[in-house]
Amino acid sequence: MKPDIHPEYRLVVFQDASADHSFIARSTIATSDTITWEDGNEYPLRKVEISSESHPFFTGTMKIVDTAGRVERFERRYGRRKSKTADSAAEGEAASESDS
Repeated sequence: MKPDIHPEYRLVVFQDASADHSFIARSTIATSDTITWEDGNEYPLRKVEISSESHPFFTGTMKIVDTAGRVERFERRYGRRKSKTADSAAEGEAASESDS
């Protein structure tokens, strides 16, 4: 192998923000944050939104995660959606007006 072309392979703490769970694994990810682990050593920290502790496949429960406010941002750009009952009522009124 050529020297100085490979990233540093080291222990990194991954912290699941939604489940308040942390685990340590080996990785080459670059991080600027650090955390003191249970063993007293300081490790690089990578915050993740979803891990096996919070993912519905592993937990068996559905949990809506809207970390970036995507729904609100969509509604600000394009307006709120109409409810299905309002849509069907409007269609019914339009159909009755065209029949007369």
